[in-house]
Amino acid sequence: MHHNPRKRFGQNFLIDQQVIAHIIDAIYPQKNDRIIEIGPGLGALTRPLLQVVDHLDVVELDRDIVDKLDKEFPKEKLTIHSADALKFDFSVLGSGLRIIGNLPYNISTPLLFHLSQFSEQILDMHFMLQKEVVERMVGMPSTSDYGRLSIMLQYRFDMEYVFSVPAESFRPVPKVESAIVRMIPRHKASMNAKDEALFSQIVSAAFSQRRKTLRNTLNHHLKPDDFASLGIDPGLRAENLSVAQFVAITNYLAPISDNMTT
Repeated sequence: MHHNPRKRFGQNFLIDQQVIAHIIDAIYPQKNDRIIEIGPGLGALTRPLLQVVDHLDVVELDRDIVDKLDKEFPKEKLTIHSADALKFDFSVLGSGLRIIGNLPYNISTPLLFHLSQFSEQILDMHFMLQKEVVERMVGMPSTSDYGRLSIMLQYRFDMEYVFSVPAESFRPVPKVESAIVRMIPRHKASMNAKDEALFSQIVSAAFSQRRKTLRNTLNHHLKPDDFASLGIDPGLRAENLSVAQFVAITNYLAPISDNMTT
């Protein structure tokens, strides 16, 4: 399949057969899996997947690619959703979803947040992303990679950095390295925030001025006595707190928030 990559769609097509085989091994597809591929492009992963699974769903925005896929693959094997993945309702595809894709760098972060809404229906996700983004996704507390993205995604998913992919594996060659990440939804009730909007608000506020301490960034939410009750040093920075500690702050404040709205 020939296609001229389009800059506005952030298209970089995977052409390295060894890397493709390595990705398929990491996904480990099974015959009856409910796999959804975001941005199939030239079919680098689509073809080997269809050699294993009975049926595949793909979400593709580029009409030219949609037409080419439609001509190459029979409808009983491939269902094409001609749509913007950022706006696509993945819930219509059922449950036990295994979502994969070589995600365009320019929409990767908002797309990950969009997919987080459907975590209850997702079995796992495997994505190729900019290496720097994957390092932030799996970042641990008290490291430079750890930030709002790390916390908001680790709240929903267990993350694993699977392997790196050199820029030369793509056409056109991007200016950055890539990496494969595995994301598995976590359903631990003990980690649940009572108010997820408040959780997001607290995390955003804490990281609004990364070099400042929590005493300053969360001063509208927590007073000295509150920090003491939570057992959190107000002299720490946001990057020093675990996901569980941000959940604890949210759940400590949630009853106050509830009282203010009643």
